[in-house]
Amino acid sequence: MPGPLLVRGSVVIPEAELTWRFSRSSGPGGQGVNTTDSRVELSFDLAATEALPPPLKARALERLASRLVDGVVTITASEFRSQLRNREAARLRLTRLLDQAVAPPPQRRRPTKPSRGSVERRLAAKKHRSDVKRLRRSDEG
Repeated sequence: MPGPLLVRGSVVIPEAELTWRFSRSSGPGGQGVNTTDSRVELSFDLAATEALPPPLKARALERLASRLVDGVVTITASEFRSQLRNREAARLRLTRLLDQAVAPPPQRRRPTKPSRGSVERRLAAKKHRSDVKRLRRSDEG
């Protein structure tokens, strides 16, 4: 599990740029709950990293601006009772977060108009529905 973090393609975060902190997790845990530091905080200094090329770094900083504290993104994992599993969960979450942050923007949608056939089918269906409802009506009142 330790080692560089592969984000996408050639984007790799070296282990040295990841900072780990461990603390006691809240919630159930049996007898060992007060002695094991199973809660994991994984921090990555996005503003100071040299692992990302400048355009990807700028894109990530812009997209993650609301999550950054002094240029550092922090992921917390405490859903498992084992520190190892929480470490794996934190690494996976950071990988996904950075992958989405450096992803290229989606292609712009090219506006289209409905085809003549689809317009005619829609109007024919509306006419048919109107006829069905008209035939159900009684001529009273």
